[in-house]
Amino acid sequence: MPELPELEVVRDVLQARVGGRVVERVTLSGRGGPIVARDLTGGSFAETLSGAQIGTIQRRGKFMVFDLLPATDLHLVVNPKLTGRFQLALPGAKKAGPVHVTLHFGDPEEELRYVDQKRMGQLYLTTDLAKVPTYSDMGPDALDISQEEFVARLRRFRGEIKGVLAREKLVAGIGNAYADEILWVARIHPYRKRTELTSEEIEALYAAMRETLLDSIDEVREAMGEDVHLKPRDFFAVHMRGGESCPRCGGKVSEITARGKITNFCRSCQPGGLIRGM
Repeated sequence: MPELPELEVVRDVLQARVGGRVVERVTLSGRGGPIVARDLTGGSFAETLSGAQIGTIQRRGKFMVFDLLPATDLHLVVNPKLTGRFQLALPGAKKAGPVHVTLHFGDPEEELRYVDQKRMGQLYLTTDLAKVPTYSDMGPDALDISQEEFVARLRRFRGEIKGVLAREKLVAGIGNAYADEILWVARIHPYRKRTELTSEEIEALYAAMRETLLDSIDEVREAMGEDVHLKPRDFFAVHMRGGESCPRCGGKVSEITARGKITNFCRSCQPGGLIRGM
């Protein structure tokens, strides 16, 4: 799942490359197009979007929001979910995966493709962001929230801290992968109960969240360049590195799979928590 650091870089690239350009036409591909593309204005997705100019592109949590002109209240909202990606390409260039929606630009001729292996993500055209499913349920963006607000919001949640951290209602933008990385930086076991954390540990968690996300944006920007379909994560310390050596202490990185999600952490650096196996 693309998370905040990847989408922040994608936003910057797309703003520079397609911001201000006019969508000449829109192609919905195969069975996936009608499933993925949804016009909440009551019109036709392709017809409504064709002829619109891309204005400001925003990122909120794991959503991308394209403001469309000349209307002042029309938006293209993208929720890529698990496997959604963008691809900027020339017509005829190799596809980065199954393409479901293509925005065609002219002068110079170029395409912005929405690629989704499992057709789980959605693109919405709307004049009311509140109509986009789950958009209004998100908490503050993980990079916008103050420490004081983070601490106050965290008190509302119970359960294991990794699950809490990845809940969009707490803060928006963090998923399974970056939750592992943040908790490693904070030296907090992912299965510690939120109610067990000390005030010092919560402060460390907030600092680790900002440090990890900001440093990761820099890493992603360097590795991705303008290839927005990529998801560079070679720089991760523990996520998807089960059985390898912890880069901090040299201990073995643990890997646990539960409810279809992989959790990685270092038992030496992140002590405590419920032991679920290796």
